[in-house]
Amino acid sequence: MTEFERIYREYFRDVELYLRAICRDEHLAEELTEQVFFQALKALPKFRGDCDVRTWLCAMGRNAYLSHLRKARPVEDIDALDIPDPRKGIEEQLSDKDQALAVHRILHSLKEPYKEVFSLRVFGQLSFQDIGGLFGKTANWACVTYHRARQKIRDEMEESK
Repeated sequence: MTEFERIYREYFRDVELYLRAICRDEHLAEELTEQVFFQALKALPKFRGDCDVRTWLCAMGRNAYLSHLRKARPVEDIDALDIPDPRKGIEEQLSDKDQALAVHRILHSLKEPYKEVFSLRVFGQLSFQDIGGLFGKTANWACVTYHRARQKIRDEMEESK
């Protein structure tokens, strides 16, 4: 078995589940997963091993998804959102459609990395460790960035009342 075959068998499902979590579209996730492994096949000789293979593949998946978004620029239907754990702070406000739209407007205007870290945590339900790995940072960095994003959203919500 080649190194690529081993990687494909071991990580295909993880990459696909990650992409399903961030793009919320099964067919798009499958297509992007295929793209990721095609890219990985070409890039494997250049992979230095500075990070976990799963992190490397998910970072390629994240980039493929962001490229797709830049090309497609879809309008997200707020009613179709499945908001996880609506029991805490900002997440609680997302359960009310009017509040959710206001939060999404604010989220859309946030600068990176706050917007993406918040989205990966709330909508993608990723751990701080995974988010930090995607950015090449620590779990602590991801946690701090997420809480700063929440505070920015909270502050904007207070100002708009």
